Amino acid sequence: MCCCLAVPIHHPKMLASGMRVFLLLWTANTPQGAGVQVLPPVNFTLTVSALAQVLLHWEPNPAQEQNNSTIRYDVKILSPVPEEYDTRRTRSVRTAALHDGFSARVRTLLLQEDLQMSSDWVEENLPPLPGAADTSVTNVSCVTRVTTPGNVSLHCTWLPGQGAPEDTKYFLFYRYEAHTEQCPTYTKDKRNRNTECRFASTQIKPGEIDNLIVIHINGSSQRAAIKPFQQLFNQNAIEKVNIPRNISVSLEQNDLLATWEKPISPFHEECFEYEFYLINLKSGNKQILKISSNKFQLQVDVSSSYSIRIRANHNHICRARGFWSDWSDIIYIGQNKLDNSIAWILTLLCVSTSCTLLLVAVICKINHVWSKLFPPIPTPSNKFRDPFPIDYERARTCTSSMETEVCSLAEGLSCSVLDDSVF
Repeated sequence: MCCCLAVPIHHPKMLASGMRVFLLLWTANTPQGAGVQVLPPVNFTLTVSALAQVLLHWEPNPAQEQNNSTIRYDVKILSPVPEEYDTRRTRSVRTAALHDGFSARVRTLLLQEDLQMSSDWVEENLPPLPGAADTSVTNVSCVTRVTTPGNVSLHCTWLPGQGAPEDTKYFLFYRYEAHTEQCPTYTKDKRNRNTECRFASTQIKPGEIDNLIVIHINGSSQRAAIKPFQQLFNQNAIEKVNIPRNISVSLEQNDLLATWEKPISPFHEECFEYEFYLINLKSGNKQILKISSNKFQLQVDVSSSYSIRIRANHNHICRARGFWSDWSDIIYIGQNKLDNSIAWILTLLCVSTSCTLLLVAVICKINHVWSKLFPPIPTPSNKFRDPFPIDYERARTCTSSMETEVCSLAEGLSCSVLDDSVF
């Protein structure tokens, strides 16, 4: 086109012919779809189809001319989380927290060979969920655990909203894929408000990767309208792995050997990593070692004893990492020679002390030391007059063996005198 303008024109006929050339060149270089009008979609709607789920639906503009073109749609999510994608379909489903509303727009894309043209945007909005400010829950936290190979438990906690009245009652629902369920068991705070929920069994599939768990918590009160709250969790990110099983630890010469089995999980052994917590009970040294297999070998000081614990987590090979498992029970191994010597010394001291006390007790018994140290208490004197003093004196004089003999002799003499006087 620039060449045509640079050609010198000296005659009206040449000017006319030059103009014709210019027009022909302009037509040849005009884009193929320059005359095609791209119209936006019609009847664009947003519908809440499940907890934290929106159905976006629209229809092609009936006045749109295709002219052997391909029509696609550009979709842009504005809130709560920005996202943009294109699709050939006239509907789209999106999962999002809806308590603060939802906003999206869509436009038509017309594709002709390497050329792409677009229409104006069409926008729709969902209003925020109703309720008073600061009445919805805060600090929502959830944890899942594989209790058996095919079952997953769910545990969630939260804090009441600062503006929630004291009579507020919160209720939790979870949605996984198409299944929705209300919490069966709650734990309450001091004001009798639900702040914790436990599902012993759920429809969550333990073998799935990156599926979303929707948590919806609403409430009721006689003093205010409680605003619902929704939060999405990646099921891998909130899973707390189980403790490794069947841990075995042994000492072979200067090596500490440990083996164990992977936690209860549908994932294979290569999907886990472990931490090995070793404490030298003699020196007090501690170390945590990361291990990628289910066996471990370490050279140690055989004169020391050790405590061992192991925990597990998923690695990045199979899925997103969740929460570390609890530590296993402590396993003790090895003998601390210094501790053994002290134990022997304490044992000998206890035995010798016991023998010495026993010997002292025997000697005291033989020498009547106890009777000298603790003499018997004397009988108190009787201040009242005895009506039978003779009999009393006779009984009193018979308290010892020697006195008994004298008494018997005196009685014998008395009896003889009496007999001689009778006969």
